[in-house]
Amino acid sequence: MRLETLAIHAGGEADAATGALAPPIHFATTFRHGPAGERLGGYEYQREGDPTNDRLRAAIAALEGAETALTFASGMAAIAALLESLDGGTRILVPQDCYTGLRILAAEFLPERGIEAVTVDMTDLAAVREACTGGIALIWAETPSNPLLAVSDIAALAAIARGHDALLVCDNTFASPVLQQPLALGADIVMHSTTKYFGGHSDVLGGALAFARTDALSERVAHRLHITGATLAPFSAWLTLRGCRSLPARMAMHCANARRVAEFLAAQPQVEHVHYPGLATHPGHAVAARQMRDFGGMLSIELRGGRDAALALAGALRLFANATSLGGCESLIEHRASVEGERPVSPPGLLRLSVGLEHVEDLVDDLGRGLAAI
Repeated sequence: MRLETLAIHAGGEADAATGALAPPIHFATTFRHGPAGERLGGYEYQREGDPTNDRLRAAIAALEGAETALTFASGMAAIAALLESLDGGTRILVPQDCYTGLRILAAEFLPERGIEAVTVDMTDLAAVREACTGGIALIWAETPSNPLLAVSDIAALAAIARGHDALLVCDNTFASPVLQQPLALGADIVMHSTTKYFGGHSDVLGGALAFARTDALSERVAHRLHITGATLAPFSAWLTLRGCRSLPARMAMHCANARRVAEFLAAQPQVEHVHYPGLATHPGHAVAARQMRDFGGMLSIELRGGRDAALALAGALRLFANATSLGGCESLIEHRASVEGERPVSPPGLLRLSVGLEHVEDLVDDLGRGLAAI
């Protein structure tokens, strides 16, 4: 079954009780059981699992080609549950360019658990191999990365990980399973902030892990989820499941719009760099073309005028809203260094764009007016 069909039907079977095609929502926190605790309907308490989340987990597993999936209250909850399930005294590799939350978790919280996180440029395979010297437990890849849209070779990283008896985890948030399926390329686990493209409407928070295998680690993470309680509410699961149905169609338009916007910005004299893997000038273009079906709806730019020019452009736009997050129907722009906390790492002149579903020529006109004003 092709992915577009899976997106509509996985987890969306008609309700057995009523025949309703829209999946039902079960809000119950408590389920009747037998006197000895027998789970009469398969459930006991919402934190341990519920029918709506089970549908979403089945859909995500199907779309990623996974054996099992878990859903969480946020993407960071998913990341933390996985990394904090590793044994103390282990080393992991994290990307040089990555989501701020992962960077802070690796620097401030994982050391408290005795886990050493080594930062490495995941696009430099020689540097990754060198960083593996001394043993590692896990390589974390984020491709395309946030916010520089760096592209890592998933298959090559998977081979390096296997050579060191390590796991490869891939943050697939920017691509979604519509554009990239890391498990098919050798990754062991895929992470999503389902807040983004899965939800698709900027109105639901969530995260997910998709595992190539049901094994001791997946069960350990599931146990941690149950005990620590970072569970996804049923209504959030239902909204995300609804988002799955339109995900392929939305991604097609996100990609087409972003490509046009990137090409326009690359031709503007005020723009020094456009980071978009769909451009032939992008250093990761060849790898992206090999492992992705299309190049995504995210891009970032660096302006020649630095921070002042970036803030001026962000403030001059009418259609691009200044906002955190991505993957919704509306286009967003963000000065990343301003929202990265006390120790920003993004270039001061960098703006990240989440290209939405508006008519692309309106977006280009908005950017053109903004650039003319700075």
